[in-house]
Amino acid sequence: MKPLVAIVGRPNVGKSTFFNKVTGTKMAIVEDRPGVTRDRLYCDVEWCGHSFTLIDTGGIELKSDDEMWGHIKKQAEIAIDTADVIMFFCDAKSGLTSADRDVAEKLRRSKKPIVLVVNKLDNYRQEELFEYYELGLGEPYGISAEQSKGLGDVLDAVCEDFPKNLSEDENSDVIKVAVVGKPNAGKSSLVNKLLGYERTIVSNISGTTRDAIDTPFELDGQKYLLIDTAGIRKKKAVEENVEYYSVIRAFNSIRRADVCLMVVDSKEGLTEQDVKICGYIHEQGKPSVIVMNKWDAVDKDTHTIEEYRKKLDCDLAFMDYYKAVYISALTGQRVDKVLKIALESLESARKRITTGTLNDVIGDAVRMTEPPTKHGRRLKIYYAVQDGVCPPTFVIFVNNQDLMHFSYKRYLENVLRKTFGFEGTPIRIFVREKDEN
Repeated sequence: MKPLVAIVGRPNVGKSTFFNKVTGTKMAIVEDRPGVTRDRLYCDVEWCGHSFTLIDTGGIELKSDDEMWGHIKKQAEIAIDTADVIMFFCDAKSGLTSADRDVAEKLRRSKKPIVLVVNKLDNYRQEELFEYYELGLGEPYGISAEQSKGLGDVLDAVCEDFPKNLSEDENSDVIKVAVVGKPNAGKSSLVNKLLGYERTIVSNISGTTRDAIDTPFELDGQKYLLIDTAGIRKKKAVEENVEYYSVIRAFNSIRRADVCLMVVDSKEGLTEQDVKICGYIHEQGKPSVIVMNKWDAVDKDTHTIEEYRKKLDCDLAFMDYYKAVYISALTGQRVDKVLKIALESLESARKRITTGTLNDVIGDAVRMTEPPTKHGRRLKIYYAVQDGVCPPTFVIFVNNQDLMHFSYKRYLENVLRKTFGFEGTPIRIFVREKDEN
């Protein structure tokens, strides 16, 4: 799992400017007045071989009774509680203030690694940092986020404080399985049934699971890490409290998972929100299984399952490779098939095709259906290679990539999927030009 790095401090010390500079985005609004940043913003960052998630927070006003500042403080506190490393920002232009001392005292109680950052040092002088040693947070790092000065040193210091066990877990042979879906779809019930004991709280009240709960277990000699996540509701339905972060952690669990179990309430059927979550899984390139839960509570006849399949085919047309299983986590009906199908989807995602075999199949496909023409020019496909796995990724070299119509690219994808059995996983095809000479 990627480490979480929270940027905290009192208002208007340059936290959002630093966030935008490091992430290379303009996600955070920057204005020269306090209170502009109210919610937490998240962005994945790469620095010198280290991957982590950077969190921008609103300014902390510990002594304010204003309701808005209370919400901002709550958001920042959640970031502090869940972060692996905290970057504490101060403003060199205004100097060390009583508000800085109050925040520093709160951070010391967190017992988290803290990197002290003194921002807005446009003309760096070492003596300007001396007063910050009294905070008892170690060596202060002087930077100018606006002018991109000193960012490398402070990021190096952040990476040094990352927990060592996080990187080790990423390279293990454990299969990480994320259980995701809307609230009250039965995710925790499924996790408990798979484990054979009550690992997570099960309730009819939506939102009982607040955070991603990791549980290692072993089955048939294979080690798994089962990740039960908070229910993902529509954005407008998420309140300004800990649930917001729970949803972020659920999406982060999808990103770090090897395979996803998308749990759907069969009584409701596939909803718009379910489709959106499936879309996110697809965009992340993750193999998955659609788990139709509460199947025991559905009134059935001989045509019921066929009707459900047609509905899934229609709503999940963008991921027509999906694999579905109809279960009841309550009774245990077909639960034993869930991990088996998940493993099959993961094996598809890890499949490698030799270059010779791949080009034989592409050549046959081109002979069966000629490439399209545009303005009198015909697309020529020279050769293809597999560039990676999880998801299977292919690069096709052509004479002119503008001649590759999306429908023909889709045709080639279907040929590859049918020939090599890429079921339960997305595949990626990239088109590159190759000089005919």
